This record gives sequence, C-alpha cells and structure tokens, in this order.
Amino acid sequence: MKKRPSQPSTSDSGPAPADSPQAAPASGPKVAGIVDQDVLHRLRIQRGEEEERSQAPLSFALIRRLFGFTRPYRGKMIGLFITVGARGIQLPVLAWAAGATINGPIARGDLRELAWWVAGFIAFAVFTEWTFRYRIKWALEIGEAVIHDLRAAMFRHWLGLTMGYFNRHPVGRLISRLTGDAENVRVGVQNVLFVSLVQIGQMAGCAVLMAIEDWRLFLVVLGIAPVIWGLNRYFRARLSAAYRSQSDSFSRITATMAESVSGIRVTQSFSRERVNAGLFRALVEDHARYNYVAARTSGTFLPLLELNGQLFMALLVVIGGAHVLQPEEAMPLGSMIQFFFLAGLFFSPITVLGNMFNEALTAMAGAERVFSVLDTTPDWTDAPDAESPARLEGRVELRDVRFSYQADRPVLHGVSFTAEPGQCIAIVGATGSGKSTVAGLIAKFYLPETGAVLLDGVDTRRLSSAWLHQHLGIVPQQNHLFGGTIFDNIRVVRPHATRDEVREALRRLDCLDTIESIPRGLDAEVGERGSGLSLGQRQLVCFARALIADPRILILDEATSAIDPLTEARTQKAMHALMAGRTSFVLAHRLSTLRHAHRVLVMAHGQIVEQGAPEELLQSGGAFAELWRHAAGS
Repeated sequence: MKKRPSQPSTSDSGPAPADSPQAAPASGPKVAGIVDQDVLHRLRIQRGEEEERSQAPLSFALIRRLFGFTRPYRGKMIGLFITVGARGIQLPVLAWAAGATINGPIARGDLRELAWWVAGFIAFAVFTEWTFRYRIKWALEIGEAVIHDLRAAMFRHWLGLTMGYFNRHPVGRLISRLTGDAENVRVGVQNVLFVSLVQIGQMAGCAVLMAIEDWRLFLVVLGIAPVIWGLNRYFRARLSAAYRSQSDSFSRITATMAESVSGIRVTQSFSRERVNAGLFRALVEDHARYNYVAARTSGTFLPLLELNGQLFMALLVVIGGAHVLQPEEAMPLGSMIQFFFLAGLFFSPITVLGNMFNEALTAMAGAERVFSVLDTTPDWTDAPDAESPARLEGRVELRDVRFSYQADRPVLHGVSFTAEPGQCIAIVGATGSGKSTVAGLIAKFYLPETGAVLLDGVDTRRLSSAWLHQHLGIVPQQNHLFGGTIFDNIRVVRPHATRDEVREALRRLDCLDTIESIPRGLDAEVGERGSGLSLGQRQLVCFARALIADPRILILDEATSAIDPLTEARTQKAMHALMAGRTSFVLAHRLSTLRHAHRVLVMAHGQIVEQGAPEELLQSGGAFAELWRHAAGS
C-alpha cells in the first residue's frame, strides 16, 4: 500500500500530527550488485514514464470536473453542504457559549439561570453531534458513489479504445489507475474538501466572534496569516513534486508485480527469481525513498504550522493578561477565557488544513492520471454514418496495405490479395512475417496506414466495427477464457444459447467426450485465464465458441498449436465443417492444417512472396515447398 504522511480521516478534527521521520540516506537504492541505477532508469522508461508533469498540483479545472460526477447526487450534496456549513459555526458558538456562561450566571452566582444555560448548552452540543453524524455519513456515501461511477467510466472508456492503446500501456499501469489513483480521488472527494470547509468555517466563525469580543486581541491573531501564507507557498511546490514522484513510483511497482505474476512460469523455468526479486526490491526501495522525501517535507511543514499557533497563543496570554490586569477598562476574566476558547478553536484547524493540503496534492495526482485515461482518444473511431449492411457475403480484399505499430518500424509493405466468399486462405511464414497483423487488419482491430481492406467491396473504414465483429469469428493463438464455467465461456458470444446448442457445437467438433470427461463437464469452473484446463482443452473451448457464433468470416490464428496430433486428427473434419461456406483465414506453422485451403499466402518480412493453391506451390519448388520440406523433416 502506498504510504502517505497521514491516514485519511473523515473526522472534522483531522489526524493527529505525526513526528518527523528520520532522514533517509541521500544515495539511491543499491541491491547487492544485481540492479544499478541505469537498470532502474531503463525500467522506468519501459513502464511508460510519460505523465503530464506540466499540470498544476491543485487545479480548479480538475476539481470542477471531478465534482461533475456528483451531479446525480445533487440532493444529498445540498444536504451535505448544509451540514458542513452548520458544523463550521457550531463549535465557535459552543466556545462562545462557554465563555458567556462564565461571564453571566457563574459571575452572578445565579444557579437557576446557570441550570438553564447548561441545559441549553447540552442540547446544542447534542444537535452539533447529530450534524456531525450526517456530515460524515453523506460525505462517505457520496465519495463511494463518485468512485463507483468514476471506475465504471474508466472501464467503459477502456473497452472503447483501440488495440494500439493496450499495446502501448502495461496492464499493471492500467490496474494502478483503477485502484490506487482512483482511491486517492475518493479520499479527496469524501474527506479533503468537506473537512477543509468545516475547518475554514470554524476559523471564520471564531474570527467574527473574536473581533466582536476584543478587536485589539483579534489583530494579534491576524498576525499569523502572512506566516501561514508564506509557509504554504514555500512547501506547496516541494510537496507537489514529492507526491507526484511517489505516485509514479507506485505505478511502476504495480506494473512490475502484474508482469511478474503473469510470467511466473518463465521466471521459474529460467531460475530468474533472484534477478527479478532484485529488480522489484530496487523499485520498492526507490518508492520508499520518495515516501521519505514526502514524509520529511510534510514532517517539517506541519510542526512549523503548529509551532506558530503555539507561539501566538503564548503572545495572547501576555497581551490578554495585561488587559485583564490594567486598572482602567479592564477586560473581564470571563471574556478573556471566552477569547482563549475561541483562539484555540481558531488555531486548531491549522494543522488539520496542513494535513488536508497533503491529501489534496495526492488526490490531484490521482485525478490527473484518472482523467488522462478518460481524455485518451482512440487511434481511430467509426464514422458517424458508418455502414451496417443487411448481409455480408464474405469477400475480403487487401489493396496495397501498409502498416506499422511504430512509425520507424514498418510491419507490412504493400500487401494485396483477394479472398472470395467461402474460400479458405492459409497464411504461412516465419514468426514476425506479418501474419497476425494481416488478421488484425481484417478484423478491424487496426486500420491500414495506406491502402485499404475491403469487405464485399466496402472499405472497413466505412463499416461499423460492432456490425463487423458480429459477423466475425476468431480463434486466437493465445486462447483466453473468462472466469466462470466452460458452458459460460462457450456461449460468451451468444449469451442466450441453450445447453443443447452448446453440446451440439462440441459434438460437431467431435470433442464432446473430451469436455465431458472433465470433472463436472460443462459446469466445471474455469480459473483465471483458463488455468483449470489444459492448453488443448482451452483450445477446444475456443473452437466451440467460434462455431456457436456462426460467423461469415473466420480467423484461425495458430488454432491447433496447443492440440496434440491425435486430437488434431479428430478435429480436422470438424474444422472443415466449421469453415464450410465461410471465408476462412488459417494462420499456421503446422502445414498439416492447410490441407483444406483453397489458396496459400507465403509471407516474409511483411510481404507476400508467394501465393497459389497448395499443390501448385509444392510443385513450383519455391518458398512454400521449402517450408513443407522443413516441416516434413522435423
């Protein structure tokens, strides 16, 4: 958990000031010779250290935008602001009433009047606590509602972004936005603003009552104002930089943790535990260093604020005591006590506001990152008048398509071919030749930089993505299963599919017995990313998912790579039935899966170097024949 100088609190009195932590060493982290600062610097770059550092820590534009999420809860917000305003003046009134009781019935020795004053004081104190209860209750409820809506908005926005965004951002960084940064925003909404308003209202109420009581002593109190302003101005920039670096560091930790868990098999297979542990320890120590910097700065700022309050209280004792003891126009002792009650309440919010300022900086850092996600625009969007034709025949054409994931690293160089409806097109080639990129362009996960991808003669730029994906079935190389049962995973593309329809799809694939042999069969729970199933079983579930979708265009990306030869032999007939009548694209290293292909495209270095029927290419003795000989030899 990310450290903060103080824990969030919804109490109007705020957290108690913490002692200043000991100074941390000035040098950076050293990890037993495993990780140096250059490695750590490169790791920061890999984690995407491109935050918008030019934004101000406290931005009223961000605050206004953040509170736009409270509009659905306007009634509760009105009630909350009423209780905040009432809470701000109630404590000064109680302090004034205590002094007035001393000056009034106690000074006169009137016990009957004193009883009425005490009863009124108790009644008002109970009303104050009732106000406090609802102030906290409504602040917590609004904070939770806002963070719920904010996280939902972030997730919806992510679902609408294109594949390029997810290629550029590590999953751990996205998790950090949804968890840590959003939590910081929650603290800002339900705690910082309302506690600060209560404290400011308390100071304002005390100031008015003190000015009425004795304007000369009140001028002494006002002497603290320029000191506080100067301290805030000096420490604001330092705390801002500290909390921003702290938040960036925490994002790196989250990203590394997610990456390490997902790659634990590789880590253990290559005995890389010690190196990875060293990298993570370096990140943790780096994060601790930022925490120490923030804590040291805060630990200097808050005690200075409190010290100023104590010094001015001592000054009031001297000046106020002189007023009480002077022979002419002596100040009543009760008024002096009343003024000190009010002065104590005036100075007590100073430390709380200092803590709230720290929390506000953290909340602003989180808000910047959250809204940077919401402000991210997709690499491309469908045109407002995007077409959704009544039917799709399945003719696919690529015309001189060029594409690159990064500007200086082109992937495809002028790829052109045509697939007629119902044809099976096999795309083969070495790893990195561009096969999966072609599939991604056909599926409209990406748009070509130049050239065009056409379906039934219509450029995919003019087609609705949602419509296209309804007519598309994909079995990816890295098969992904969701949490739930096998039955739920098969019908994820058709949520209303019946159990009989799912069983029929498995029967057509000739793998119903394989799935039913799993304990609980279709009702077996699938672990995270399908961890409860073997690779082959996961692949069969993905086959059944594609079959039940009944697509017009089918993409099989290394679809049998995880299936053993016996299972593959059993599914060849089913695959042929699945592809029948559909335009199919088979991306494969196993050339045995291409026996039903009408045409083969051989790719190398982002270009089609050879194409034709399998038999013709074998006879020509070109690139495909060479691949076939290597496959046969292996």
